[in-house]
Amino acid sequence: MAHNAKDSMLAVRNLTMLVDFYELTMANGYFENGLTETTTCFDLFFRKVPDQGGFAIFAGLEQVIDFLQNLRFTEADLQYLREKKMFSEQFLAYLADFKFSCDVWAIPEGTPIFPNEPLITVRGPSIQAQFIETMLLLTVNHQSLIATKASRIVRAADGRPVMEFGSRRAQGSDGAVYGARAAYIAGCAGTACAISDREFGVPALGTMAHSWVQMFPTELEAFRAYAKVYPDSCTLLVDTFNVLKSGVPNAITVFQELKAAGHTPQGIRIDSGDIAYLSKKARIMLDEAGLSEVKIVASNSLDEYIIRDLLVQGAKIDSFGVGERLVTSRSEPVFGGVYKMVAAGTKENPDGLIPKIKLSENAIKITNPGFKTPWRLFDRETGMAIADVITLADEVIDDTQPYVIFDPEFTYKRKKLENFTAKRLQVPVFEKGVCVYDCPSIQEIRSFCEEQMATIWDEVKRFENPHAYYVDLSEPLWKLKREMLDRYFAE
Repeated sequence: MAHNAKDSMLAVRNLTMLVDFYELTMANGYFENGLTETTTCFDLFFRKVPDQGGFAIFAGLEQVIDFLQNLRFTEADLQYLREKKMFSEQFLAYLADFKFSCDVWAIPEGTPIFPNEPLITVRGPSIQAQFIETMLLLTVNHQSLIATKASRIVRAADGRPVMEFGSRRAQGSDGAVYGARAAYIAGCAGTACAISDREFGVPALGTMAHSWVQMFPTELEAFRAYAKVYPDSCTLLVDTFNVLKSGVPNAITVFQELKAAGHTPQGIRIDSGDIAYLSKKARIMLDEAGLSEVKIVASNSLDEYIIRDLLVQGAKIDSFGVGERLVTSRSEPVFGGVYKMVAAGTKENPDGLIPKIKLSENAIKITNPGFKTPWRLFDRETGMAIADVITLADEVIDDTQPYVIFDPEFTYKRKKLENFTAKRLQVPVFEKGVCVYDCPSIQEIRSFCEEQMATIWDEVKRFENPHAYYVDLSEPLWKLKREMLDRYFAE
């Protein structure tokens, strides 16, 4: 793990009871019906990409691992449940000795992901596999949402650094801390959230607020005072009063004084007004003053569309600070991840796995049955992703032989692939409750995300009307699903 502080606010909390209450009532029901050790299999997946995008970014696995490694019921938890007068002492005794013993597979953090493919698969005793639903979903839903939004904003900036500035507008402390983590994974240069730097190594960045300027008799004195304290990292906020009449001219005065003293001024930040117009005028003023090295930072309720428009308008902006619309994913603040049972044993054969399917009048909510695994197929010559295929767990895609992609919606429409490589997307994370996965550092996850993003075609990355990337079922899996559908509808 990236953080080691034993006194960390993020490391000491026991979140075992952060569950929907029905996880407890179902657990008690399984216990009373003799199904405690019956094996079940659940998939965590999502149904729709936020903002009508072409893909999402998977994040939050490290926190899922932390949660699963620290599952335990305290005396306070048990006393709370006892006072509900709904649970037997035998069930409470079972919880007192609770130990996670499931197998878990997951897609690595930073992977571009697509609807309906299993991101996390859990196999194990019914109570355990069911009980963890809420925390897995809230963790993956939140961080994947923010990582996906950050990816859009970073791509809109077209190579210019994007800083995450949203802590004060996040939904609670965890929203700020983990939002900054997810944003960094997806390509943000750093965060304003200091604790995310301490805990995860997300670079903390920041200079001054308007209150700093207001603290001094004049704007010029405020700038000089700041430059005296931070002569080699001096970025000045120039919109407290008037950007072009006082802010930029006073910054130029201080920057020239810094240069005369042997220091290199860093930049100015514009946080209000017509940023495109102001940045162009400020750039001219800085260049004419011999300060072409000084960067211009823009902030103020930005998102991917505003950033794209600013650059189309020729704004002279070198980096962006993005706050509320990133850390809350304001345009679409819900990532629709779900956690569904896909196979289960029986009381007579608790270790067996019988495929299960959820039906619905809403076709998007019909699940893919069985114990499965997702694959990604890459063009061997270009290295670009061609499609994802979900197979039954015991299937193997042999990339030394031609492979036929089976389109479940159009059974006559098949594509024969040659000269490709096949990669299982999921990796083992827990084996019988023991973590077998070494979490990479945040920098490694960020680099991995960048590498994987390079395998996705630009057409899939479009903001509007992205190319549909196909996630197909293998023919055996489709036949299983079809048979189960036919059987249920025949009844």
